Amino acid sequence: MNNKPRQTLVEGLIDHLRFQRECGDVTVELEPETVAALAACKKKPRTSPPAGKPRADGSATAAPVAPAPGRKPAAAAAALAEIAAAAAACRKCALCRERTTVVPGQGNASSPDVLFIGEAPGAEEDRQGLAFVGRAGQLLTKMIGAMGYTRDEIFIANICKCRPPNNRQPAVDEMAACLPFLKAQIAVIRPRVIVAMGNTAILGLLGSSGITRLRGIWSMFEGIPLMPTYHPAYLLRFPSVKREAWDDLKKVLKRLDRPVPAPDAKTGGEGSAP
Repeated sequence: MNNKPRQTLVEGLIDHLRFQRECGDVTVELEPETVAALAACKKKPRTSPPAGKPRADGSATAAPVAPAPGRKPAAAAAALAEIAAAAAACRKCALCRERTTVVPGQGNASSPDVLFIGEAPGAEEDRQGLAFVGRAGQLLTKMIGAMGYTRDEIFIANICKCRPPNNRQPAVDEMAACLPFLKAQIAVIRPRVIVAMGNTAILGLLGSSGITRLRGIWSMFEGIPLMPTYHPAYLLRFPSVKREAWDDLKKVLKRLDRPVPAPDAKTGGEGSAP
């Protein structure tokens, strides 16, 4: 009897449970069929797929991204400060009227492996002037840690630099007004890969919507590979799709030619599981 499909299912479940643990979950509900499959499966050594065999998701055709030569940190920081000052002076849309501060983004500005892009700051981000510091930001930190990074090693930003009133989603014209600032940041930062988080961010960057249809499929933005995935706030509301988000992030690691880190191989810091 061929047990390979069952083995693949169980290995995928184990991988998903590791990611859940990295995101702070301590319990998970399993369907009876899954429990039965786990009980019946005999432990077997992992086998690598044949070299060069294409995968169903087409990831085998996505060549690893070579690091781009970045600016010196001081020069990059100075350029980003100029962009932030221009955003603070912007009056192209109504969001400037009620913001407390602009939230340009933060992180490694010299050719980081990954640039994470959301839609707009929330209330806590508006108070602190930092991107992704609320509950969604805490989950994003754990996701970044599960990939083997800390927040200081990558860059985090939003399309809109100002908070929409009542934490509503930014309108298309508001994102369009702010997009030149993001493009200018990308030109300075020169990330190897972009991860666009959430349906609104996908709409603002690619002009397409439907995150469940677009997630996990590589696209391009400003000449840089872009991976759409769920927003951390969505994952907080619907934890059942964390596995899909983790699958997307593993594709990013593959594109970067980095291994998926084992939980005990992590160095700690911001990315450590609580």
